[in-house]
Amino acid sequence: MLALDHDLTISIRNISFSYNDVGKGDIPVLFLHGFPFDKSMWKPQMDVLKATHRAIALDLRSYGETGNDNSELSINLFADDLIHFMDALKLNKVFICGLSMGGYVALNAVYQFPERFTGVVLCDTQCIADSTEGKEKRHNTIQQIKAGGLVDFTEGFLKNVFCKNSLINQKDLVESIRKVILKTQPETIIGTLLALANRTETCSTLKKISVPTLIICGKEDVVTPLAQSEFMQSKIQYSLLKIIDNAGHLSNLEQPEEFNQHLNTFLSSLVAL
Repeated sequence: MLALDHDLTISIRNISFSYNDVGKGDIPVLFLHGFPFDKSMWKPQMDVLKATHRAIALDLRSYGETGNDNSELSINLFADDLIHFMDALKLNKVFICGLSMGGYVALNAVYQFPERFTGVVLCDTQCIADSTEGKEKRHNTIQQIKAGGLVDFTEGFLKNVFCKNSLINQKDLVESIRKVILKTQPETIIGTLLALANRTETCSTLKKISVPTLIICGKEDVVTPLAQSEFMQSKIQYSLLKIIDNAGHLSNLEQPEEFNQHLNTFLSSLVAL
């Protein structure tokens, strides 16, 4: 269901990065997936946007079809890779759209390289770092994966990221995400759990974001709750918050039509400027 056409690769610092690149436009929309997914999660957006924009979806290091060089994963490293990827494709500026972990990467990159971004879309994400309890949960999850593999982890994860309605009525979607998670290497998931536990907060940087920002959150998101999106919206000067009913942590997949409408309206408003 989530298969994307036109897989492309580019070598950056001796690593092969996989991406999709469709449509045409002066300023591309660059999508960053969440944990532990890959670029295919953006298919409902790519399919629609390609008629009016250039849309690019990237597999982050170690995810999907992108390799790694045994580097320790971190949000800083993902953000660094993003800028190198943009340089390699000669993308001076982009609209950046990140969900969950992709939002962490986007916030990191926008703070470090503000001149490279025309607009920001933050989906089902947050600016806070892990609490002590949150870090402990991640380390417990690592032990669970080491002891029993990905199956139990995946089933628990699916129950958290989808709202109840999606779990009951969108079984094909849930199954497609299950397959994406299960094909990810356990070492990648463990390495990313450590990266997420060790990430620094970006809340203190929000007031410095000076480009238009759209924040989207599923109303039933329990992973990065709506209160976190409301907080970010209160701190980012030129920001809008859109709440999607009957959606959990994967609002772009659970309610793609409404998500795409918000995204298109936001992009069209900026193009008109």
